[in-house]
Amino acid sequence: MTGRDPGLQPERTRLAWRRTTLSFAVAALLAGRQALHGTTADGIVIGALCVLIWLGFLRAAHHRIRAVGSIAEPRAMPVRAALLAAACPIALAVIGAVIVR
Repeated sequence: MTGRDPGLQPERTRLAWRRTTLSFAVAALLAGRQALHGTTADGIVIGALCVLIWLGFLRAAHHRIRAVGSIAEPRAMPVRAALLAAACPIALAVIGAVIVR
């Protein structure tokens, strides 16, 4: 049985997390922009919420990128970080549905 690929697999994982973070940033930016379109108090709150959700996802992604690159055999993603990484896109989708409605 062969061991873990020490070079390519962590690099692919880091790149995947970076692509996901970039696409999430674009989605959060577009949702925030749409929310701020009328510059109402509700729009400002929703725009700020989009930024906070993006920062939460960025934090989870950053920790995972560091964990994958720092040791030869990274551990599984902690449950708390996995829940945060899953909850952020769901929250942004709910905000998007509220904005469109």
